[in-house]
This record gives sequence, structure tokens and C-alpha cells, in this order.
Amino acid sequence: MTSPCAPSSRASSYLTLLVAFHVFIIIASNYLVQLPIDLFGFHSTWGAFSFPFIFLATDLTVRLIGKHQARRVIARAMVPALIASYVVSVLFNDGLFSGLDALGHFDTFVFRIALASFMAYVLGQLLDVQVFDRIRRSTVVWWAAPAASAVLGQALDTLVFFWVAFWHSSNPFMAAHWGEIALVDYAIKLLVSLLLFVPLYGIMLNAITRFMQSQRAAQAPAT
Repeated sequence: MTSPCAPSSRASSYLTLLVAFHVFIIIASNYLVQLPIDLFGFHSTWGAFSFPFIFLATDLTVRLIGKHQARRVIARAMVPALIASYVVSVLFNDGLFSGLDALGHFDTFVFRIALASFMAYVLGQLLDVQVFDRIRRSTVVWWAAPAASAVLGQALDTLVFFWVAFWHSSNPFMAAHWGEIALVDYAIKLLVSLLLFVPLYGIMLNAITRFMQSQRAAQAPAT
């Protein structure tokens, strides 16, 4: 599969859209992570199904406009992500709207979760960028880079989030079960990523490649 390169003139617009997309997925995931589910007798959350979208966007960013630009997306998104994580977690405690008055009281438990989300996002995404870029340069197999970056990046992301948020937590259930939930959460993320998002990455990259080639052909002067 050929490696397209986005025009530098449009890179700024792409970065803005990617930052907005990252923040949106983080907001959605911080809400969904409060909604527990049981899978085959194991505890997990709906956030396991939404967060892999960020890794898909990051991998496409590295492929299209390079790892340095991908790091710029992370740098621009991380502070809004921290603020959004706290606000969403306060407003939607246990998935239920608590009212705007809840923002008037600083919640240390919620802030710990927001900080965990912030740290997990930054560390997981930076590792994803590094792994993806290195592997894509050393192999011609298109799926190797997104698969490897998903395995390693999401492992770090999941470990950091659950450890920082719930180790010795004031929430007895999460303090007792965070390891189990993290393991199941990672297994779900990995399964979703490898079975859905890696193929989706290939489909989207191929579609973007064709679109860029058609754009260049249309803009080329007639001979």
C-alpha cells in the first residue's frame, strides 16, 4: 500500500480537525467509562469501545502528515482533554447528569480520574506514535504498524489510567477490582482494535490515497 502525503498547505486545517476529534473522543470516553458492563462474567465499561478511535486517528495522522505533526495534535489536545475530562466526570457522575451546580465544588476523586485520563492519553499516544512510525518504516506489510502500536499503546494507556485513577481509591469497588477491570478493558480494546480498527485503518488509508491521487491528477496541467 502506498504512503500518501497530505499537502502542507492543508496541514493546519487537518491538525485543527484532529485536535477537535481527539477531545471529542476523550469527552465521550470519560462519560462511557462510568457505564459498567459485564462480559462473560468480567467487569468492564463502555469506554473500551470508544477510545480506540483515537489510536486510529493518530495512526492515520502519522502516515499522512508525519510523527512530528501527530505529536503536535497530542500537545494541543492534552490540556483541553484534562479540562474536559474533569468537567464531564463532575457533570455526569455515574453516568447521570448532576447539574451545573456540581461544578462549584472541587471533587478530588473526580480530578484524580481526570488526571489519570490526561496521563494515559499523553503517554499512550506518544508511545503509539513512536511504535507506529518505527514499524511502518521497517516493513512493507501495511497492517503491522497499526497492530503493533495498538498492542503497546493501549496497554500503556489502560495501565496508567486505571492505576492512577483507582489504586487505593476511595471507591471500595474500584479499589478492589481495578486490576480485573483494566485487564478486561484492555482485552476488549485490543480485540476491537485488531478486528475492527486495523482493517478500518487500511480501508480509510486506501480511500484517502485514491482521493489525494485524484486531486493531484485534477490539478496537474494538461499536456
